[in-house]
Amino acid sequence: MFNFRLATNLTSRWSRHLPRRGHLKRLLSSSFGSESKGAPLFDKILIANRGEIACRVMKTCKKMGIKTVAIYSEADKDSLFVSMADEAVCVGPPASSDSYLRMDRILAAIEATGAQAVHPGYGFLSENSEFSKALKARGVAFIGPGEFAINAMGDKIHSKQIAQQAEVNVIPGYVGEIADEKELLRVANDIGYPVMIKASAGGGGKGMRVAYSDDEAVAGFRLSKREALSSFGDDTIFVEKFVEEPRHIEIQVLVDKHGNGIYLNERECSIQRRNQKVIEEAPSVFVTPEVREAMGKQALQLAKAVDYESAGTVEFLMDKHRNFYFLEMNTRLQVEHPITEMITNVDLVEQMIKVAAGKPLDYQQSDIGIHGWAIESRVYAEDPYREFLPSTGILTTYEEPKASESVRCDTGITEGSEISMFYDPMICKLVTHAETREEATEKMRHALDHYRIQGVRHNISFLRALCDHPAFIEGKLTTNFIPTYYPDGFKGSRMESSNWEDIAAAAHSLHKANVISKVSSGGFSKSTSAANGLDSYVLNIKDGPVIKVAQRGAQSQPNSLNLTQLQRPHDEAELDQANSLELKNDVAVLSEYKKGEAIARVNVTAGSEQRHADIQVISADLPWYKMIYRGEEFEFEVMSEKTFELSKHMPVIEEIDTSRMVLSPMPGMLFSINVKEGQKVTAGDEVCVVEAMKMQNALVAPSSGVIASIKVEAGQSVDADQILIQLED
Repeated sequence: MFNFRLATNLTSRWSRHLPRRGHLKRLLSSSFGSESKGAPLFDKILIANRGEIACRVMKTCKKMGIKTVAIYSEADKDSLFVSMADEAVCVGPPASSDSYLRMDRILAAIEATGAQAVHPGYGFLSENSEFSKALKARGVAFIGPGEFAINAMGDKIHSKQIAQQAEVNVIPGYVGEIADEKELLRVANDIGYPVMIKASAGGGGKGMRVAYSDDEAVAGFRLSKREALSSFGDDTIFVEKFVEEPRHIEIQVLVDKHGNGIYLNERECSIQRRNQKVIEEAPSVFVTPEVREAMGKQALQLAKAVDYESAGTVEFLMDKHRNFYFLEMNTRLQVEHPITEMITNVDLVEQMIKVAAGKPLDYQQSDIGIHGWAIESRVYAEDPYREFLPSTGILTTYEEPKASESVRCDTGITEGSEISMFYDPMICKLVTHAETREEATEKMRHALDHYRIQGVRHNISFLRALCDHPAFIEGKLTTNFIPTYYPDGFKGSRMESSNWEDIAAAAHSLHKANVISKVSSGGFSKSTSAANGLDSYVLNIKDGPVIKVAQRGAQSQPNSLNLTQLQRPHDEAELDQANSLELKNDVAVLSEYKKGEAIARVNVTAGSEQRHADIQVISADLPWYKMIYRGEEFEFEVMSEKTFELSKHMPVIEEIDTSRMVLSPMPGMLFSINVKEGQKVTAGDEVCVVEAMKMQNALVAPSSGVIASIKVEAGQSVDADQILIQLED
C-alpha cells in the first residue's frame, strides 16, 4: 500500500510554486484533518444528486444499513431515486440552477433531516469546494476529498502546474489563461496545430474544442467560452497540444485519512463523441503490466501532492508508443466506476463512505487484481441518425436486460419516466462482465438486443454497431474512433446479405404467427392463408431491399424459404453487382414465436452457416410490421406479388425542400441569433446557437442567400425540426 505520511509537507512546498491568483491561493491553504480509525459510520446520508447515481449510492447505503435522504426538483418528484430513499425533500423548480445547484436549499434539507454526511455523486456540486466548506462548518461530512484537493485539481491550469511539480507526465502546451483571440492565435501557432482549446473549470466534455487552423481556433474559442460560462460560471480558457491518435486511459485511486492509498487498475475510455465517453472497458487491451504500474504510481504521486482523500480518477492521454500524459483529475466518483468494481470486486461507494467516516481502507495494493473483463455502454436518449441530438419524451416501454452476476444496469428510470430537456439524457449504464474481452463483448451484444425502449429515440443501434465493428473487436481504439469510422455521422450498421436473410427469416416468423392467429380466431379461413402471404409474398422493407419470400414444402418446422431480391418501384438504379444481394435459395427457419411475444428468437440455417438472432417485435398488425434487429428499427409491409406490381404505378410523394431553412435539430433553448433580416450570408456561416442539456450547438446557413425572416427570439424554447430562420435568393 502506498503510504502518504512520507510526504506530509509536500502540499505546502508545492503551493509555493502556484501562480499567485488570489482565490486559488486562499483555497489551497487548508485541507481536512484526519479522523480516528475507530470513528463510527453514519446513520443517515443525504445524496445531493439525482437519477442513476443517486440510486447507485442508495443501494450501497442500504447494504450498509444507512438511511438515505433524497433531494429532488419538481420535475423529479415521481422519479425512481425519490421512491428509493427513506426521506425526500424538494429543493426547487426543474432547472438545475434553481434546485440541484441551490446550496442554500440543500443545506436546509440537511438540517431538516438530520443527515450526518452528504454524497455528491458526480456533476452538480460534487466538485464545489464552497459546498464542501459549508458542510464542514456545520459538522456534516462531505463524502469526497477536502477543499484543497477539489480546488487544486478543479482548475485545469493549476492542476497541470501541480502535476509538473509532482513529476507526473504532462502534455506540452501553454499553462496559463488565454486572454483573447489574438493571444489564442499566437499561442496556438507557437504550440503548432492541432491544439485543444479547453475550459479551465471544465469537465464532462463541455467547453472543449479541437482546432486544426486559425479559423477553427477562433470559432472553438468563442463556443468554449460561452459553454464554459453557462456550465461552470467560469469562462477561463487554456490551450495545449492535441495528441493525435491518442487513447484515453484513466486510473482509479482510493485514499484514506491515514496515509494509505491504492490504485485500482485502469479504464479505457477512448470511444468518445464530442469528448463524451460512449463505451468504456477495464482493463485496456493496450496497457502492459509495466505501464499500468507506472501510471498507477504517478496517479498516487498526484493524489499525495494535494492530500487527497476518498475515491478519485486521474485521466491520461496515451500515444501509440504508450507514452502517457496527465489530462486531469476528477475529484469525485466517476460515471464509469462500475467497470472497475466488476474487475476488482471493490464497492467504491462503500469505501468512500468509510473513508469519510475516518476508517482506513479495507484493501492493500496487493489485494487489487484484475478479475476478468468489463465493458460499459452508456445508453442515452439521443438520435444517432441525427448527429446524436438529445431526445425528450415519456418512456412508454422500458424493459432492461435481465440482471445477473455478469449483467448490471445502473439506471434511475422506470417505464413511464420522462426524459426532459433539463438534465443529462442518460437512460442507463449497461455493464457486462466475463472472463475474456470477447465473452464480455458478446454478452453486451445480447444485452443490447434485449433492451426494450420506446417513446424516445436512443443510441442502442449505435452501441450495437460499435460492438460489431472490426476495429473495436481488435481493440484498435483511439479518441478519434468515431470521427474516423463515422466521418459523415452514423447511418446505421453495414448490412450484409446474411443480415437481410435474418430479417426475412424473422419477418416470416412474425407473419406466420399473425396468420395462424387470424385463422384460429376466425379472422379468415385456412383456404385464404396463402392469399395472405404464407406460401409466397413480398417483403417491402422501408429504406431497405424488396425481397420475395417463397415457402417450400409444408407448414411444419423448420420452414424452408427461397429468397429473391426484387427491383424497388421507381428505383432508377438497376440491381447490378454494386447494389444486389447474394441471398441464399434455401434458408431454413426455426422459430417458436407466438403472436404477442416481445422477442422473436429465430434460428437460421443458410447453406452451411447456422445463425441465431433475437428480434424485438414492436408491432405486428397485418400487413404492417415493425421490429428491431441488432438495435436498429425495421419497418416493412407484406403484400402479394400482384399488389407489389401495381404499386409501381403509384405516384411518388415529393419531400418538402428544407434547403433554404434553418431548423432546430433538437428541443432546447435558442441561446442567440447572430444575423438580422435582410443580411446576406454564405453557406456555412453561423446564424444562431441552440442550447440543450447545457451543450451549445452552433447552427449554420445551409446555403448562400439572404435572411428572409427570423421566426423566433433569443431565449425562446424551441422544438426539434422547428423552423428558426428562412432564407431566400
